[in-house]
Amino acid sequence: MAKGTFYRYFEDKAALVDALLEPVRRELLDGLEACGRALSEAREVEAMFDAYRAMSAVIASALLQHPGVVRLYLQECRGPSVGARVKVVELARLVSQHAVSITEKAHTHGLLRPIRPAVSGLAVVGAVERLLLAVLSEEPIGNPLELPDALTTLVLDGLRLPPSAARRKMDGKPGRP
Repeated sequence: MAKGTFYRYFEDKAALVDALLEPVRRELLDGLEACGRALSEAREVEAMFDAYRAMSAVIASALLQHPGVVRLYLQECRGPSVGARVKVVELARLVSQHAVSITEKAHTHGLLRPIRPAVSGLAVVGAVERLLLAVLSEEPIGNPLELPDALTTLVLDGLRLPPSAARRKMDGKPGRP
């Protein structure tokens, strides 16, 4: 499509970006909601891993089906919410909210260390986004097909409650770190 001819099909750039984002947004939000439902039911560590692996598969699918849209999202999601970027930033906020929400659900059955869900959830979002950008930029990070399992294992082994009942508070104060 020639520069400027999108006005024949879209009211403005914001409408164009919204239309481009729609399939990725729908797939991603559906996957996050499914992960949340699975984590609400998870009573064992393996069920928690399975829920996150399923979410990884959704992200990988979006990356393979819509690499240009995923790149657009990754490049624009942290910018100011103005103009054509509004829908991208809205999606980023939804992803962050869901990440915190699903982390809270994983906490309900005592499967994770007592770290604030916002801290661990947003840290995971940042790691996933950076790895996706590395894949799209063809950085030498290894086989992209191995990344979902590697990241899931790295994160959940770090956040998973150790087998012993002893919990270490990170700040020495009552409550979560």
